Amino acid sequence: MADTDNGGGPHDGSGEPEREGADMDRAPDRPGSRTHPEGQPERGATPEPDRDRAGASPGDEPADGGPESGDSRPGGPPPGAEEDARDAKGPEQRPGQDATAPGRGPGTGNEPPPAAGPRPPGPEAGSSQRPTPLATDRARRNGPFGGGILMGRPFGVPVYVAPSWFLVAALITWVFGGQLDRVLPELGALRYLIALFFAVAFYASVLVHELAHTVVALRFKLPVRRIQLQFFGGVSEIEKEAENPGREFWLAFVGPLLSLVLAALFYGGMQVVRPGTVPGVLLAGLMVSNLIVAAFNLLPGLPLDGGRMLRALVWKLSGRPMTGTVFAAWTGRALAVAVLIGLPLATYAGGFTQQSIGGVDSLMDALLAAILAAIIWTGAGNSLRMARLREHLPDLRARALTRRAVPVTADTPLSEALRRANEAGARALVVVDALGAPLSLVREAAIAGVPEHRRPWVAVSTLAQELKEGMRVPAELAGEELLEYLRATPATEYLVVEETGEIYGVLATGDVERAFVAAMAKPSA
Repeated sequence: MADTDNGGGPHDGSGEPEREGADMDRAPDRPGSRTHPEGQPERGATPEPDRDRAGASPGDEPADGGPESGDSRPGGPPPGAEEDARDAKGPEQRPGQDATAPGRGPGTGNEPPPAAGPRPPGPEAGSSQRPTPLATDRARRNGPFGGGILMGRPFGVPVYVAPSWFLVAALITWVFGGQLDRVLPELGALRYLIALFFAVAFYASVLVHELAHTVVALRFKLPVRRIQLQFFGGVSEIEKEAENPGREFWLAFVGPLLSLVLAALFYGGMQVVRPGTVPGVLLAGLMVSNLIVAAFNLLPGLPLDGGRMLRALVWKLSGRPMTGTVFAAWTGRALAVAVLIGLPLATYAGGFTQQSIGGVDSLMDALLAAILAAIIWTGAGNSLRMARLREHLPDLRARALTRRAVPVTADTPLSEALRRANEAGARALVVVDALGAPLSLVREAAIAGVPEHRRPWVAVSTLAQELKEGMRVPAELAGEELLEYLRATPATEYLVVEETGEIYGVLATGDVERAFVAAMAKPSA
């Protein structure tokens, strides 16, 4: 699941004015001298005189509890303000989307306020989010079918059948049914029911192949998200890399090994049934198909099992997993070209197309070769990109991506909260109780939905999302540990806290995903 200065941490709290139009998304220059989100400077920093924890002067607070800086509530909110507050809260923003508030980000507090009133903390207007691994992973898991039809949970791992499997099952049924018609013509239409049974049995053997990977992964304490049976076989989604090349090798080899074991069992079954019968034809077909699965997966190129075995060997010799990945990925791409050109030539030279009618079999061979080559080429490229991402993941740190936050009470008007954020150079709002304990986070999307002229009558509590379990992120989390923490509780914003429980700031999903993009673009060492 990056090294980036995007988003950055909070500012240093030195009170020095920034340049006009300065980028508020950059990381802090001196994190050690930063002002804490609640407005109190760290030990050793000079506190701003006569300022309370929210960054406002005690004298600024009116006696009636109304908003500061001259804001007032003349006889209550204007018509429709409460409805606007409810509308602004709106539906939950989807993970991976970063709401954009109008106008540029907040200043340091030394710049004159904009004529139109305080601007909400947030990224520059017009910014956009591209799909990234964190977002697409959540979308895939939370989709209407969760990756397909759930068939069960062996060893606690969900097994899904993708919709594309039914297309392949129909194709296998049609092809194998034609072979049965030549061997056992007396079956008639019953041959297609038997061929469907063969298709299901073949994919059951593919599932055994994937379960072998899963069992070994769990034995090595590597989490497995799911198994999916799809268009061309199956895939086990193992969330972490093996710790050493030896484990990587065995994790890859065990799949083809089980396919060879199944082929041997089906061959043994052939010895106890009469050839030329339905059981004999089924066992022979399953034996051959498992031999093909084993042989294909042993080809030395990513993303196949043989490619992962090759990666483990190069990793062992070079001492660098990235070197093994690059070598195995480019071997996989060379293999894709070889399949694209060699498979049609091999079938034609072997005389497999002598019975073709109008070149249909030759066309099918070329189409099959093109599909296989595309799968191998794409898989090799994906393996290379993910390896590059994993290489930079240790540099993806929660502390570096955290936005400065300003604590406000639940009844604080939105306009006043944004004024305090502008003064503090903050880009997030945290709702706290009377003792300063955090209760909820004010969502960027909700802020952007409130018209500026109605913000004095909208309390921040109406725009806040309650802090649920898992939304408090330790500031020291980094790399895959950080990504796993965020995956466990999908949200648009998280509260970042120190070990003591003190508020450090707010981590936005959009900032993390931009860090992903930066990591993908960064060249490898």
